[in-house]
Amino acid sequence: MVYGGYQTLRVADEAGIARVTIDNPPVNVLDVALMTDLRDLLTALRDDGSVRVIVFDSADPEFFIAHVDMTSTPDALAGLAAAAPDGVNVFQAVGEMLRRQPQVTIVKLAGKARGGGAEFVAAADLAFAAIGRAGLGQIEALMGIVPGGGGTQYLAAKVGRSRALEAVLGAELFDAELAERYGWINRALPADELDAFVDRIARNIAALPEGVIAAAKRAIAPDDLAAGLVRENDAWAGLIVRPVAGQLISGGLAAGAQTRDGERDLEALMRNLAG
Repeated sequence: MVYGGYQTLRVADEAGIARVTIDNPPVNVLDVALMTDLRDLLTALRDDGSVRVIVFDSADPEFFIAHVDMTSTPDALAGLAAAAPDGVNVFQAVGEMLRRQPQVTIVKLAGKARGGGAEFVAAADLAFAAIGRAGLGQIEALMGIVPGGGGTQYLAAKVGRSRALEAVLGAELFDAELAERYGWINRALPADELDAFVDRIARNIAALPEGVIAAAKRAIAPDDLAAGLVRENDAWAGLIVRPVAGQLISGGLAAGAQTRDGERDLEALMRNLAG
């Protein structure tokens, strides 16, 4: 099957593997266009029995998914929100679709993923990151909010409550080796070995006998996070409407967030707003 026509994604399908490259300049923000393309692609792939593995990477060597678009408005999100399943918000819907995809989903992380980007990484079945290049961070606390796209739940399930609180409230960028040690990703690999390793594991999984992937995913099922996602949305929704959140987000944009220079050390940029 040919997968094309997406505004923010490039898709190649070969040997049972869909290779999805995120391409949403300037820094791959998780905006309405990208969320719509991800939803539509995952929906189409869900019923394609010829695809057994989905590998996500980025056209930008510095940024995988920067974070949710800080300029998003309720009106812009209304269409996606109306189509979101009951019990999840528009951002959580992306992660939940990814977590419940029948194919094995793999993130190849060679750049930075913060906020909604880090949530996407945590929602995937497997994630592998380049040492010295990759970074993961939940930046939301510096904007006066908490993660609202599943991050609190995905992180706690992967790394435990204490380390999840460290990531959420510390709001620092984790390098690949620390993310591996905490369990946020599967492995940290030398940057020049990442492509070959991910290609090998994707091909090995795609070549497994019929039924093995489905049986494994059925036996090792994703946790039921429904109640936690409601708690997370309530916490996020209670903060995003406060004036301080609006001030920090608008201040961050004015200071260079969502530009290439500003995103290279977004944590410092946002902390300086309080100084």
